Amino acid sequence: MKLLQINVTANWGSHGRIAEGIAEGARERGWQTALAYGRHANTSAQELYRIGGKAGIYTHVGLTRLFDLHGLGSVSATKRLISFIEDYRPDIIHLHNIHGYYLNYPLLFGFLRKWGAPVVWTLHDCWPFTGHCAYFDYAGCDRWQSGCHDCPEKHAYPASLVADNSRLNYRLKKKYFSSIADRLTLVPVSRWLASIARQSYLGSCRIATIHNGIDTEAFAPKADKPTSPRIVLGVANSWDERKGLGEFIRLSRIMPDGYRIVLVGLPESQIRKLPPGIEGRPRTQSVDELARLYSQATVLVNPTLEDNLPTINLEAQACGTPVVTYRTGGAPETVDATSGIVVEKGDVDGLMRAIHTVAASDTLYQPDQCRRHVLDNFSRPLSNSAYLNLYTSLLATNR
Repeated sequence: MKLLQINVTANWGSHGRIAEGIAEGARERGWQTALAYGRHANTSAQELYRIGGKAGIYTHVGLTRLFDLHGLGSVSATKRLISFIEDYRPDIIHLHNIHGYYLNYPLLFGFLRKWGAPVVWTLHDCWPFTGHCAYFDYAGCDRWQSGCHDCPEKHAYPASLVADNSRLNYRLKKKYFSSIADRLTLVPVSRWLASIARQSYLGSCRIATIHNGIDTEAFAPKADKPTSPRIVLGVANSWDERKGLGEFIRLSRIMPDGYRIVLVGLPESQIRKLPPGIEGRPRTQSVDELARLYSQATVLVNPTLEDNLPTINLEAQACGTPVVTYRTGGAPETVDATSGIVVEKGDVDGLMRAIHTVAASDTLYQPDQCRRHVLDNFSRPLSNSAYLNLYTSLLATNR
């Protein structure tokens, strides 16, 4: 059997690592695997196909920035991808993030409608059923339920600086994505996103929630925790208000002596602007380095204001570090009573109380408890098994 996954990255970042893990599980069951990607790749054990190149990406970025037509560029690159798919002849096509300035979705879905094979689409965010944004929580918008227009998130990813074509985008996405609803299985990675998807125009599709699985061999305790100062760790691919940078700055103003905030994933320009009390570090793609940072922390704090199922929470817990997270999206699903504390969104004083509670406890939030929570609920073998069982079921139904 052949599996083809399509994602913006290959074994790079959280989504890329998730796709790599799924491929690993498929190969263990005798599948042949390949991944087509648009931007950024690390070494992979599966066959990789690069969709387009830098010139096409820059053109697609311009189309998005000026005209708010994200997903409608990359025509030539997508036609070449379709030729690759026809030659490869996968039994299952598994989509991840098809946004990211590298793919033309009308062309792809026009092909998928004729192709006839089952399609699985892992939902890492809300972009598949909105006219523009990846998340709408921050703006408190519900227009995605009836038809997007006058987008309050126009300047958010994928940012448009001029036009607002959210109404057109909504109609086009609905038309093309719904065209294969009878063969499309949506896989939200959180129960929260599953509930949202059921309210969207994709609600008639088969929906099967599968939580992200992480590599618990790579993410495991790798260093001792210093007794002083206690490290309050924050990790993000990019830091902005939505990811909680402002929350950390406010937290630093009430942080008592004996604690140190360390934020990972910042460019040098942001590091220079950090206030006293916050140490900034650049982004790392080294899993080993990231696991050491998690392991050394007293607590991972994730004050995200928009999210689905934040993988950093799981990675930290697998390294024996408890998590304090805001009640945002599917984030509460990553924490149980032994592995962390959920705080109401925007309650910075509550963050500080939770940090102190976690740091002071001698019975709960211990490294072995945190790691056990992930092993029992979010390990890669569990996730892989769920996906392979889904593939098998779809193929049996499609015969």
